[in-house]
Amino acid sequence: MAVRGVLHTPPDDAWSLHRFDPGPELAPYAVWHWIVVWDLRDREPHRQMTLPHPSPHVVVEEGGAWLYGPLRERFERTLAGTGRAVGLRLRPGAIRPLLQRPVSSIRDQRVPASTLPGLDGDALTAAVEAASLEGAVAAMEAALIPLLPREPDPNVELAGRAVELLEADRDITRVSELAERLGLSTRTVQRLFADYVGLGPSWVIRRYRLHEAAAHATAGGDVDWARLAIELGYYDQAHLVREFTATVGTAPARYAARTDV
Repeated sequence: MAVRGVLHTPPDDAWSLHRFDPGPELAPYAVWHWIVVWDLRDREPHRQMTLPHPSPHVVVEEGGAWLYGPLRERFERTLAGTGRAVGLRLRPGAIRPLLQRPVSSIRDQRVPASTLPGLDGDALTAAVEAASLEGAVAAMEAALIPLLPREPDPNVELAGRAVELLEADRDITRVSELAERLGLSTRTVQRLFADYVGLGPSWVIRRYRLHEAAAHATAGGDVDWARLAIELGYYDQAHLVREFTATVGTAPARYAARTDV
């Protein structure tokens, strides 16, 4: 299953990615449940990399329950032996009323899931680790639904809509253009992102451009990097190559050729 932002996956027979839609109560706040299962016995450990979306995640892994704030750098983890990670990807902005403080306060951090007021991380870990795939999803929902606010926060919907615009419309390359589409001032958009998304709007614009570039590289075939750079709003190919290399760790053409895998 191809998912934008997931880079250099293990061999197909050594891992699997399962996704489940959230239930109706959680759906306004969550994108999907995901479960990664791997079996690398008799194989070399695999270094998995991801270019994260601007979303926080609640994850049960390594014997604990964790809250990942939005990450600016690529996420790397070495998979070895056998294991499973169970997570919930939240919509950008949705964690703010659960966290009860600005999302920027957990940016680039993995903190105990009990950082969310009212969440029992130990109980969630025990329930998820003892369950099947579907049971793990049910346990995650049972733990998080009681934390949802009684009254909807309009800024959650606004922040989510703003990020969706940036993901869907590559013509938006400046914060001022996003602000105009939302009917807000640039400063208001910047404050909204800091409080609810945890990342600046300029960063989100750049990250989705890199997702698009990585998707072209992964698709195979010849890529006209100069043309793609202009389409994605870069000044020229050199700017795309420089940012891609700094973020992914290898140049886009080399990444496409898989010469470093």
